[in-house]
Amino acid sequence: MKILKFLFLFTATAILMIACEQNKSPLSTDDINLADDDAVAEAIFDDIFSTADNATQLLDGFLKGGDVKSDIIVLADSCPMVTVDLSDELIKVITVDFGDGCTGLWDQTRSGKIIITVTGLRRQVGSTRTVTFDNYYFNGVKVEGTYVTTNEGENSNDNIVFSTELTGGKIILPNDITIEREFYREREWIAGYDTWNIWDDECLVTGGATGTTYKGYTYENTIISALHWKRVCKFFVSGVIQVNREGVDPFEIDYGDGGCDAIAVLRRGDVEKEIMLRYRHRILR
Repeated sequence: MKILKFLFLFTATAILMIACEQNKSPLSTDDINLADDDAVAEAIFDDIFSTADNATQLLDGFLKGGDVKSDIIVLADSCPMVTVDLSDELIKVITVDFGDGCTGLWDQTRSGKIIITVTGLRRQVGSTRTVTFDNYYFNGVKVEGTYVTTNEGENSNDNIVFSTELTGGKIILPNDITIEREFYREREWIAGYDTWNIWDDECLVTGGATGTTYKGYTYENTIISALHWKRVCKFFVSGVIQVNREGVDPFEIDYGDGGCDAIAVLRRGDVEKEIMLRYRHRILR
């Protein structure tokens, strides 16, 4: 009988130890990979926003200058050729052509075309920018979808807000496996909106997204603390996203405390894991 009691106590202790160990390490490989897929998608489509916004600012300046003899301008923060179709008085079409491939400021290699259909000046409330892609590749992956940005006017903080909606977003890897992405976001411009210097631009980003990962997991995320975007930085400098996937507890992606770096922290409960933010999917690193 004493032996049986001992075995029972030993077994119960072992189970308790395993449970405690699981509580200490609740972030699985699937969680980490999901966070990586989400962060890569975030970075790629945020780069597209920056490119389109930059090109639209240049168009505004070009039109306001009154010189419409030339239909070619050059993008300030990268290497593509940008052309503007001025044939329609109300709708302008900007084509950002990266050709067979060129490398940007942060070593991101892009090829193909980003096409931006513009209605109204960037600063005009209600104006829109609709982004589509023509065989566009970003660091070896093909990007698809329709990305619409609308000037919503001033909010209660007297800051201009742009809504951004992505539908049918896809990141297609070389093995034809697809990461899917859709979102609705609002960007509150907190610095740089009234200047022509793009490098002082800052926004607070709120909203949510849905997606399917490289492994086929569907998930949704919600920004629970506004993401702080600075054009001079490669990634968001702060803010928190909560990620939800069926069958597991949610976890958070924390972009930090304001530093212009490539580090984020995954968090579930008291357990944290640091990850490196990248523009390139892990299968291509």
